[in-house]
Amino acid sequence: MSAELRRELSRLDTLANALDSQFRIPGIGMRIGWDGILGLVPGVGDAVTLLPAAYLLYKGHRLGARRMTLMQMALNSGIDLAIGAVPLLGDLFDIGFKANKRNVALLRRDIEARIEEVA
Repeated sequence: MSAELRRELSRLDTLANALDSQFRIPGIGMRIGWDGILGLVPGVGDAVTLLPAAYLLYKGHRLGARRMTLMQMALNSGIDLAIGAVPLLGDLFDIGFKANKRNVALLRRDIEARIEEVA
């Protein structure tokens, strides 16, 4: 894997962590990110967090992710948006599902598998 590709994946990891795990909830140790926090704002929060999710899909496409991987990433983001829109239940779901971290992990696995196939 090239140094530039590693840096790009590291930047995407940083974004996903900010969205899904930036802050630790005192007392229970669970982690929440901006996706979960902004999701608390009715109507607007989940729509706003769709933008970085779309950016992850865009970067996945630019990095050459397979169509199946991009579809899985889109499905994760769609599930996050749909269930996240449900008041309270959706907010709890956001904390546990962590769609952005899942998507970066899918992208990383896809890229690593492609590199192994070439080698």
